[in-house]
Amino acid sequence: MPSDSLPLPQLAGSAPDLLGELARAALNYVKPGQTVGLGSGRAASAFIRAVAETGLDIRGVPTSSVSAELAGSLNIRLVNLDQVGWLDADVDGADEVDPRLDMVKGRGGALVREKIVAAASRLRVFLIDDKKLVQNLGEHGNLPVEVIPFAVPLVLREIAKQGLVPRIRLNDQGHEFISDNGNLILDCEVTAIDSPARLESELRAVPGIVGTGLFLGIADVVLVASSDGKITTLSRSR
Repeated sequence: MPSDSLPLPQLAGSAPDLLGELARAALNYVKPGQTVGLGSGRAASAFIRAVAETGLDIRGVPTSSVSAELAGSLNIRLVNLDQVGWLDADVDGADEVDPRLDMVKGRGGALVREKIVAAASRLRVFLIDDKKLVQNLGEHGNLPVEVIPFAVPLVLREIAKQGLVPRIRLNDQGHEFISDNGNLILDCEVTAIDSPARLESELRAVPGIVGTGLFLGIADVVLVASSDGKITTLSRSR
């Protein structure tokens, strides 16, 4: 997993500054005229703003209604997957990244669309701070799973058999969180996951589970911001 570090001049060290620097670093992987996946969450939103601030002329494929609204408000041209073939790049955030560059995502609830857009992209770039680096996926204690509402009773029982502790995600108003696909999100309490690939296979075999927050073998590049004012570039060995 090759890496290199770049100094960030005059970096104040606050979280917003780190996100901005990450977003600007991600612009190096995108060229004018390209079609780019626009992820969801704070890091992805920072990238969308950086695109607009620099006037980079791209077409964006948003992974959520929130990203679509933000990009549209900044006059970034938006297209759907059925209007394009392969995307040139995808830029998104992540919740956990292990040494293999496998990831856990889904805190923002857009995990299924994020995985679809990533799979349709030639280059996948993810932006994190160094607190998201883990030795084993699951160390932060949560794995999101998207579920068809009708299947929730079955899925809750089957997930519990895997040793996970699932709960239905609620929004800020205390109501069930509904994904852009009209589904529910289960936040599954986990510890370090011994075999992410096996767990992914077992969960996806349960009828009603649409997708999980395990993003395995997907990331090409991970840009990592640290509080000492550096960005480290991690690249997957192919």
